[in-house]
Amino acid sequence: MEPCRLIARDLACRRGERLLFRGLALALGPGEAVQVTGPNGTGKSSLIRILAGLLRPFAGTVERDGAVGLLDERLALDEHLPLGQALGFWRRVDGAEAALEPLGLAELAEVPVAYLSTGQRKRAALARLTGQGAPLWLLDEPLNGLDRAAVALVEGLVAAHCAGGGIALVASHQPIALPGARALHLPDFAA
Repeated sequence: MEPCRLIARDLACRRGERLLFRGLALALGPGEAVQVTGPNGTGKSSLIRILAGLLRPFAGTVERDGAVGLLDERLALDEHLPLGQALGFWRRVDGAEAALEPLGLAELAEVPVAYLSTGQRKRAALARLTGQGAPLWLLDEPLNGLDRAAVALVEGLVAAHCAGGGIALVASHQPIALPGARALHLPDFAA
């Protein structure tokens, strides 16, 4: 895996007239994970978008080394295509095969993405993420819509990613077992 690191210094996020958080700092290196917690509206998704480079911070800086893999509420798969073909598009872009079998999706390869359940869609997004080969994973509510077996599967994927030298930052309302993960409670940085 390519070398990776994620450093945030003195981050602040403002939405409209409301300052969601300020003074947030973190540093993650290969093999490290952090779980971001906090109630709805505290800025977890905004933090992930800032760290991914999709949203500018109100203040502070972000440094990233390594490609970013983002999993959020946007599926990024063509709804009209069968799952296998939709993931095939990303295989051509990323140059790597998305793993359907480990995520229990092999039997759904011919089913149009539009007909997948919430949990199946989430697992499809995870398949795409694993196919990217990005060392830096930013996961926004990766457990939503998943049953217990799928939650365990996600926990195993994230643990294996970190054990292989990757970084994982996970924002989740639900408990997630991440060996050695640190916790970052976003309300601690409320403005």
